[in-house]
Amino acid sequence: MATKFSKETYLYWYELMLLLRRFEEKTGQLYGMQKIRGFCHLYIGQEAVAAGCMTATNPEDKFITAYRDHALAIAKGVTPRASMAELYGKATGCSKGKGGSMHFFGVDVGFFGGHGIVGAQIGTGAGLAFAEKYKGTDNVVLCFFGDGAARQGMLHETFNMAMLWKLPVIFICENNNYAMGTSVARTSNVLDLYKLADAYDMPGDTVDGMSPEDVHNAIVRAVKRAREKGGPTLLEVKTYRYKGHSMSDPQKYRTKDEVEEYKERDPIDHVLNVLKTEHKVTDDEIDAMNNRVKLQVEDCVQFAEDSPWPSDDELLKDVYKQEDYPFIMD
Repeated sequence: MATKFSKETYLYWYELMLLLRRFEEKTGQLYGMQKIRGFCHLYIGQEAVAAGCMTATNPEDKFITAYRDHALAIAKGVTPRASMAELYGKATGCSKGKGGSMHFFGVDVGFFGGHGIVGAQIGTGAGLAFAEKYKGTDNVVLCFFGDGAARQGMLHETFNMAMLWKLPVIFICENNNYAMGTSVARTSNVLDLYKLADAYDMPGDTVDGMSPEDVHNAIVRAVKRAREKGGPTLLEVKTYRYKGHSMSDPQKYRTKDEVEEYKERDPIDHVLNVLKTEHKVTDDEIDAMNNRVKLQVEDCVQFAEDSPWPSDDELLKDVYKQEDYPFIMD
C-alpha cells in the first residue's frame, strides 16, 4: 500500500531538491569561470533520489557514493559552505581542499565519499555495513553507484559476501542510462540491472528515480529488511541527468528531444505541483523557500571566495606512507 505523504514532507523535499539543483547550477557556472578546476560531475535531474533516501533513513545511517557526490553529501548534512569551499580547493572544504569535486567526505554526518575509482565504493560500502553489524548497531548503509559500475567485478564479489554475511547494506544503482556516453544497451545483455541480484538470491527491484515518493517507499522496504537482519537489497533507481557526464562532455550520444522528455517529469516541478494543488501552499510560501535557497547558495560562494588556501605544511598530511604503518607488508 502506497504511503500518503504529509505537507511537511513535500515542503522538505522541495526545498532540499531546489537547494541541490541551485548549488549544482552555480557550480557549473563557476566552473565555466575557472573558479573550480579539475573533474566535475553534476547531479542535475537526479535530485529525487537524494530526497527520497533522506526521508526513508535515520541520521545514524551511512551513505557512500561515486564521484557525482555533491548533492548526496549536502543532503546527508555536509554544509553548502564546506561543499563549495572543497570545490574551490580551499582549506575550509569538507576534505580540507585536497579532495576536490570527486572526493567529498563528511564522516561526522555519516557521508563516506565521494570515490573516484569506478565501483570502488561498492566494496567499501559493504565494509561499512560489516562494521555496523560487527558493532551490533541498528544502522544501515546506502551504497550508491552508477549503471557503468554494474560491469565491475567488485560488484559481484561484494554481492556474494554481502548475502553470505547478511550485511545491512542497500545497493542503489542510479541508472541514468549512460555510463559516461555509453548506453546500457551497448554494454550489457541484462538491461534490467536489478536482475543482477537474482544470481545471489538477493532481493532486487526497479524504482522510478524521478519520483521522491517511489524512492522513499523502496528505501523504506529495503531498510526494514536490513534492520531486521534480512541482509542486502539491490535497487535499480531509474533516473536521468540533464547535463553531461562531466563538465567536459559534449553529449553527442543523445538527442535534445530525449533530454526534454525527461525534463517534462522533473521531480522539483512535480513536488511543487503537489504542494500547490493538494496542500494549497501559497506563492508567498514558495517564494520564501526560493529566497532561502538563493541566499544559501550566495553565502556558500562568498564563504569559498573568502576562505584561505591550504597551507604548504598540509601537502604531506593525510597521506599514508610505509614507515608510519610497519605492519603493512611490501
